Order: sequence, then structure tokens, then C-alpha cells
Amino acid sequence: MKTGELHLISTGNQRAEELADILSQIHPYIDFIHLREKARSAKDIYQLIQLLIDKKVPRSKIVMNDRIDVAMAANINSIQLASNSLPVELVKKTFPHVKAGCSIHSAEEARLAEKNGADFLFFGHIYPTQSKPGLSPRGIEHLRIIVESVDIPVIAIGGITPDLTPEVVKAGAKGIAVMSGVLEDADPLKTVQSYRTSLTKE
Repeated sequence: MKTGELHLISTGNQRAEELADILSQIHPYIDFIHLREKARSAKDIYQLIQLLIDKKVPRSKIVMNDRIDVAMAANINSIQLASNSLPVELVKKTFPHVKAGCSIHSAEEARLAEKNGADFLFFGHIYPTQSKPGLSPRGIEHLRIIVESVDIPVIAIGGITPDLTPEVVKAGAKGIAVMSGVLEDADPLKTVQSYRTSLTKE
């Protein structure tokens, strides 16, 4: 039995204590927790990481979005890079032990990120999502093209529900990423369990 990866991305909308409490309950069902906290200072993000670790969230599951400085200070060895982040080739040259992912939007960007040393890719949005109002989703066929254009794992993001997850995995995605669909749900534990079930395939 094979299980796809489940990545959870923080929304930036929750207090540190609230986020830590939720993650302490649901992390057993999650492979990676991405801290995407653009409005927080480096000090606040560092303190959030310490809070998560105090609540027994494994350090190995934490992925720092963009802030390589905070990642290094907090001994976090995974980072997700956006288009306005430091170039992946610079990050990998300076910190060769770091596992670095890149957000990409085309097959050309995917191949370039792989060439420059990216360890995995984020691609989306796959389906319509409230976080991208007015923007057309890229869809399953585009996801399949991305997956076939590179040899590194591709994580799909954007409007993915538990019901849609099998279709995404069938298209070749290594896993899925979710945000408010879990963290702002009335019952995050029940929802994350539904995602985990949908990621399991015979």
C-alpha cells in the first residue's frame, strides 16, 4: 500500500498559540508542515517554531517558507522558495544540506528549477480556490505535463478536497498541499484524517 504525501501550509491568519495547538493534534497525519508567515517577524517565526517543538511537533516535519535565515537559526533543514525568494541555486550552494522546494507555474520553470538543484516542486492552483479569486485553475492536464517534464517530486496545491485527491495522485503528483481547508475547518482533525485516507492507494 502506497501513501502520497500530505503537506499543510499555515495561513498566516492564526495566533501562534492557536496554530501550535492545532498542529500538535494533527501532525501525526501530516508529512510536512510549511510555515508561511509573511506578516510575522523573523523573531516571531523563530518563537513559533520553538513553540511547535515544545508541543512535540517533530522538527523534521517543519518546512520554512522563504526565510532561510530563520530556518538556519532554528535548525530547520527544509525550505520552500517562492518566485521572490533567493534563487534555489544560491540556497543549495550555500546550504547544501538543505532540502529546497520551488513554487513553479510552467513546465519551463519546472525544468529550470530541477536543473538549478530543487529537490521538489509545488505546482498550482489545480482547481478553483478562494485564495486565487478570478484566476483560472491550471487543471489536471497541466499537472500531468509538469510531472512528466521533471524527475523530482511534484506537490499539487489549490482547491484540492479529499474527494479530488485521488485524481491528483493519479495524474502523477507525489502528494498534495492544503491550507485553510484544514486549518480553518471546524474540525481540523477529522478533515486531515479524510485527506490522509484519500491519499492511500493500493
